[in-house]
Amino acid sequence: MNTLSSAWSWLTSAAHWSGDDGIWHRLGEHLFLTVVCLLLSCLIALPVALVLGHLGKGGALAVNISNVGRAVPTFAVLVLLLLTPLGTHGQWPTIIALVVFAVPPLLTNAYVGMREVDRDVVRAARGMGMTGRQLLFHVELPLAFPLVLTGVRIAAVQLVATATLAALAGGGGLGRIITAGFNLASTPQVVAGAVLVAGFALLVEGLFEIAQRLAPEWARGRMG
Repeated sequence: MNTLSSAWSWLTSAAHWSGDDGIWHRLGEHLFLTVVCLLLSCLIALPVALVLGHLGKGGALAVNISNVGRAVPTFAVLVLLLLTPLGTHGQWPTIIALVVFAVPPLLTNAYVGMREVDRDVVRAARGMGMTGRQLLFHVELPLAFPLVLTGVRIAAVQLVATATLAALAGGGGLGRIITAGFNLASTPQVVAGAVLVAGFALLVEGLFEIAQRLAPEWARGRMG
């Protein structure tokens, strides 16, 4: 209980919220890193998943290959990248490691969403003369969108939690608060940093949930 109260005191101290090492600055770094990695992951995974899901070919292989990223610890990938020439290029080792980590849920959910679209609806759309492009963007993607968004949500929350590793490579983010706490042998600061990361992850989860509830019918898989 003493540790928790001390962590609360650390969090409520105005001095810990300002400056280059303050919570607001570290939170901004964490958010930037998460958004960059999520965008890069989406640009890599979603086009592949949507096209393969539309064609119905090669998807299982792509998903199985992407799932290798789940079996390899992100920290191990980060360490290996730091030992290469990329280790001298700022946050790129961290970004690459996090992108590798985020691709599997994006690819898997998007592909499964595309393949679970009602085949009768697809055949009916083809019978109406729709081209492959029209079928993909006007029929399959709207119906698959809930699962696609679920993959994005999972990836985003996982990135928030895992981006703390950036601190181990000299990067920014909320992880710096935790590592600084370890260096100072300050358990309350370590706990406070962990609480901030957990709170940020829960906030991101909540925002995605709200967005999904407020989304138009087509974004919830309903054609109207």
